[in-house]
Amino acid sequence: MPPVRPMLAKSAARIPAGMLYEAKWDGFRALVFRDGDEVEIGSRSGRPLNRYFPELVAAFRERLPGRCVLDGEIVVARGPRLDFDALLERIHPAASRVRLLAERTPASFVAFDLLALGDDSLLDTPQRKRRAALEAALAGAGAPVFTAPATRDIELARRWFEQFEGAGLDGVVAKPPGLGYRQGERVMVKVKHERTADCVLAGLRPHKSGPVVGSLLLGLYDDAGRLQHVGVCAAFPMRRRAELMEELAPLRMESAEGHPWADWAEEEHRRGRMPGAPSRWAGGKDLSWVPLRPERVCEVAYDHMQAGRFRHTARFRRWRPDRVPESCTYAQLEEPVGYDLSSVLPG
Repeated sequence: MPPVRPMLAKSAARIPAGMLYEAKWDGFRALVFRDGDEVEIGSRSGRPLNRYFPELVAAFRERLPGRCVLDGEIVVARGPRLDFDALLERIHPAASRVRLLAERTPASFVAFDLLALGDDSLLDTPQRKRRAALEAALAGAGAPVFTAPATRDIELARRWFEQFEGAGLDGVVAKPPGLGYRQGERVMVKVKHERTADCVLAGLRPHKSGPVVGSLLLGLYDDAGRLQHVGVCAAFPMRRRAELMEELAPLRMESAEGHPWADWAEEEHRRGRMPGAPSRWAGGKDLSWVPLRPERVCEVAYDHMQAGRFRHTARFRRWRPDRVPESCTYAQLEEPVGYDLSSVLPG
């Protein structure tokens, strides 16, 4: 019975040997509970997702075993790759908009673990046996319900790591084959792509605990010479947060007037996710920001881009006093080789 806390993963730089390997999906982690006509979709945090994905609720009633609990990922595909921005748009407060998007950008569910089947809990069952049970349980399911590809071949996993990124996936997950399902524990291993980019520092957001830096706001210049907000870097030690606030004080502007993002509050820029723009995921957090003169460059590490922005929070590496801000453009970013999603999920 819900809630069940999902098993988690810790990061590693290399794919470990002797594991069960799967692609790392770029979507919403979801636990699906079915008991006859009763279906519940829960997010990683336990938030109910049924109302946002009515087409999946219907598909689960049709295609899943009568009583089961699945762990997997909700994704949206557009053309040959996953589209996380389209998935984000599905979380909308208006029921009419949800119905419209369910038709325009229907979601799929990629199952990668089976936690219960019929009267049997599989939480203490080894991963390799759960995998076999999952494949058997979903053998006849069909789209939009998929079984995630898996392998014990590390060389194949390495090829997946290189190839699948072109279809919008973001790495490989390795699971100990003899391990039971450990709720809330980081016992899996995730290996993600990491690249670096030189970005313009154009603002900061204060930390919730006081007058120290919470995150740095990053920008890149587009082909038209506009400084586009591409994401943030954070995760500094508290002592460093205080040092940064003092170090960056000379760059602080009295107001946003004259700043490249001065018009972020306008409606068109809110849709473009400029700094301080409201978000359905913000949960009421204070998203106010402090404009900085865009004169300093920093190198950050990132995994991949989505619609011109860093998909996840970037990681600060170093300052680049040898670079001028105008040289920080999108041209420096590496593009993965395209790969058709249908090669990952046939059908």
